[in-house]
Amino acid sequence: MAAAGAAEVAQALSRPLSCLQEPDCGRAARLRALEAIRAEVQERPLSGAVVQEVFGAQLVRPLARCLAGDAAERCRDLALQLLRHGLSHGDRPGEALPVLLPALAQRLCPPQGAEPSEELRLGLVQLLSLLLRRCGAALVPYLAEVIRILQATLLDQYAEVRRESCRCAVACAQAMPEHFHMQSESLIKPLMQTISHQHHRVRVDVIQATGAVIQFGNGKSVDDVLSHLAQRLFDEIPKVRHAVTTVIGEWLLHLRDRYSYFHKLIPLLLGSFSDEIPENAKLAWTYWEKIGLQWEKENEEDLKDKMDFSVSPSHYPKGVTRPGLGCRELVSRNLSKILPGLCHDITDWVESTRVKASQLLYTLLLHAEDHITQHMELLLRTLYQACLDEESDVVKNCVKAAELIGTFVSPKVSLRLITSAFGKTPKPSCIMVLTAVIRGSPKEVLQPHLTDLGNTLSQAGQGSEEVRITGKYTADCSFRPVFYMEQLLCCVQALIETCQEDCKEISLQLMKVLVTVMALPCSQHLKEKVEETMSSLAEVQQLDSFLCLYKQHIIQLLEWISVSHDSWTCYSPEVLQFDVIATHSGPVIGEALNNFILILKTCLQPNKDPQMRLKLFTVLSQLLQNGSETVNSQGLFPSYLETVIKDILAPNLQWHAGRTAAAIRTTAVACLWALSHCEILAPEEILKVKDGLMPQIIAAMDEDSKTTRLMACRIVGVLLKACGRQFDEDNFTKTYTEVLKRLDDASCDVRLAAARTLAQWFRALKDGEVRSAMEAQVEFLYQELLIHLDDPDENTQKAVLEVLKEGSDIYPELLVREIEGAVHKHRTPAYCNQLLRHIQSARESAP
Repeated sequence: MAAAGAAEVAQALSRPLSCLQEPDCGRAARLRALEAIRAEVQERPLSGAVVQEVFGAQLVRPLARCLAGDAAERCRDLALQLLRHGLSHGDRPGEALPVLLPALAQRLCPPQGAEPSEELRLGLVQLLSLLLRRCGAALVPYLAEVIRILQATLLDQYAEVRRESCRCAVACAQAMPEHFHMQSESLIKPLMQTISHQHHRVRVDVIQATGAVIQFGNGKSVDDVLSHLAQRLFDEIPKVRHAVTTVIGEWLLHLRDRYSYFHKLIPLLLGSFSDEIPENAKLAWTYWEKIGLQWEKENEEDLKDKMDFSVSPSHYPKGVTRPGLGCRELVSRNLSKILPGLCHDITDWVESTRVKASQLLYTLLLHAEDHITQHMELLLRTLYQACLDEESDVVKNCVKAAELIGTFVSPKVSLRLITSAFGKTPKPSCIMVLTAVIRGSPKEVLQPHLTDLGNTLSQAGQGSEEVRITGKYTADCSFRPVFYMEQLLCCVQALIETCQEDCKEISLQLMKVLVTVMALPCSQHLKEKVEETMSSLAEVQQLDSFLCLYKQHIIQLLEWISVSHDSWTCYSPEVLQFDVIATHSGPVIGEALNNFILILKTCLQPNKDPQMRLKLFTVLSQLLQNGSETVNSQGLFPSYLETVIKDILAPNLQWHAGRTAAAIRTTAVACLWALSHCEILAPEEILKVKDGLMPQIIAAMDEDSKTTRLMACRIVGVLLKACGRQFDEDNFTKTYTEVLKRLDDASCDVRLAAARTLAQWFRALKDGEVRSAMEAQVEFLYQELLIHLDDPDENTQKAVLEVLKEGSDIYPELLVREIEGAVHKHRTPAYCNQLLRHIQSARESAP
C-alpha cells in the first residue's frame, strides 16, 4: 500500500522535477515546479514511509542543489521548507545527511560565501538543529562539518542565528558525547566572542551552550571560559546571571574533572549568594547545598570522624545559617588556592569587582571557620588596604569579614598580628579591623587580653596625636586625623559593648584614649560621641556619670600627660589633652590641684613657648570664671593663690614685644580678673600680693588691647576695695594718675570702668591714713574730673558726676571753688549745678 502511494506521488512529481533539473529552466518555472512539489508532498496527507520513500529517492538531491545554488531567494526558501518537511516526517532522516550537510556547509561557511538572507540563514541553522535532534549519533561521521558550520554561524550578524546556533551546539554535545569532546574546543573561541553580545537573550544562550559544550566536551576548556563567565556575573540583566549560576552549579555537580576545578568554580557560585535578585541567590544556595551533600557522600570515609563527632561552635554570628559539613570542607580545602586571587581582586581598580570580591570574602570566611587561622597574614594585609576603600560597600563587607575573624580565630593569634601593625604606620584601617574583630569575639575569650588591648589602644591614640600635631603624614596619605580618631573611638565603644564590666580593669587606658580623641580640634560631633562613650564606660562600672571616671583617674591622667611637660610646645599633643582633662572634668579638677598647678607653674614661665602659654592661660581663665564649680570646688584653691599670682601670673604680665606676648598679657589679666571677680582672691590674699602685682596691673592699663585695659581698670578697683586703706601716699598717687588717663580712652567701656575705679579710689582714701597728705593730689584730680564732666559722651558725664559726688566729702570747699572756676567753661552748667546741690545737701545733713 505504501509502495503504491509512493509510486503515485513519484509519478505526480516527475514533471516538476524534470523541469527543476533542466539547465535553462528560468526562475518562474523553477518556482512553479517547487510549488507543485509542495502541493504534492506537503499539502497531501502522506504516511511517514511514503514521505521517506519519495523524499529519499527523488527529492533530496534536487532540493539540496536548489538550496545550495539557486539564485532566487524564494526558490531557496521553498526548497528549505520542503527539506524541513521531509526530515520532520520521514522515517529515516539520516539517509539525507551525505547530501544535506555539504549543502548547508556551502551555504553557511566561508570561503564559498554565505547566504545573504538573514531569514534563510536562520532557517538553514534550524534545519541543522532538526538534523541533530532526529539523527543523533548518526551525525558522528559529519561532526567536523557540523562544528565548522557552528563556528561560522555562532558569529553571524543576525542575533537569532547566533541563538539557534547555540541551541545546535547544545544538541550536538548531547547527541554524540563520546565523540564530541574531540571537537568541542573548536567551539570555545566563537562562543566567547559572542558571550558579550548586546542582546541579553544571545548572552543567555551562549552561556547555556558553553555549559553543555564543556560538560560533554573537553573539561580543559574550563580555563578558557572562566574569566568570561566571571564577567557575566556583573551583567545588569538578572537572567544572564541566573544562566551563569546554573552552568557553574551543573559543572560542580556533573563535570567529569570537577575536582580539578573546584578552586576555580566555587568562587563563581558563591559569588551569586550576594546577587541582588533573591531568586538568583536562592538558586546558588540550592546548588551549593546539593554540591556539599554530593561531596560528603563521595568522601564519606574521610569525613567519618567529623560527621560523627563534630560539635557546633558555641559562638556563631546571629541570624546566619551554618553551611553544611561538605560545603565547609570544600571551602577549607580550596581556600589556599582561592584567597590570593580574591585578595588581588579586592584591590582592583574597578569598583564593581572590589564590591563583589569583598562579598565573596565574607562568604568564604563564614565557611572556612577556624581554618582562617593559617591565612591570617594575607587576610589582614588585604583588609587593611580594603578598609580604606572609597566605596562604602567594600568597607562594609570587609568589616563583616573581619568580625568573622573574631568569631573563629583565637585572639592570641589575631590580636598579636593586628596589634603588631599598630607599631608601624598609624592607619585607620588597622583600627577598623581590630574593632570588627572585637565585635565578633565572645566576651570570655577577650577577657585575658584586655590589658594588652587597653595598652595598645592608648599607645595608638598617643602616637596618632603626635603625627597629627606635627604634620608628619604617612607616605600613602592614608592618615586622616578625624577619621582615625573616629575609628579609635569606635574601637573603644566595641570593647565596652563586648566586655561590659570587665572593662573596669582597663578603665584608665580607655580614658586616655577618650581624652585623646576629645582633644582633636574642630570636631564637636566627636566630643559628643566621646561623652556618650564615657557615660557607657561609667555605666558598665556602675558609676553615676563620667565625672566619676575622672574622679577615679584624675591624678593618673595628669601624671600621664605631665611626663614631658617641661618640654611642651604649642605642637605638643599633651597641651590639648591637658585642656580636655582640666575643662571636661568639672569639679573633679579641684581634687588634683597639686598636679594641676605644678604643670601650669612649669609651662607658664616666660621662657616657654609663647603660643603654648597663650593656650594654657586661656584654659586657666576659662576655669577661673566658674571657679567654685571647677578649681575651687573643694575650697582648696586659695592655698595655691600665692603660687598662681607670684609664679604664674606676675611673670607673664611683664611687657614683651609682639602680638603673642600682648595676647598672653591679656589672658593673664583675664585670669587675675576672674580670680578677683569670683571672689576666690580674699582681701588678705590680695594684700599679700599687692606690691608684686600693682606695677604690672598699672602698666596693663596702657596696653593696645581694649580688653586688657578694661580688665586692668576693674582689677585696680578690686585692689582698692580690698586693701586700699593700707595704701601709702605713693600707691595712691601712682594709681590715680594712671587711672585718670583712661578717662581719655577711645573705648567708652574703658572710660566707664576708669570712672568706677576712681570712685573706689576716693572711698579708699576716705578710710585711709594718708588722707591729710593728699590734698594737692585730690585738688588736681578734682580739676581733671571737672574737665571730663563736660565730655561729649553723656554716659561718661554721668559716670564722672558720680565719681565727683563720691569724692566731694573729702575736701568739699576745695571742690566748690574748683566748680565755680570751671562752670562757665562748660557747654552746659547742668552737671556742675547738680554737683553743687549734692555738696550743699551733704553739708546740711552732716551733724
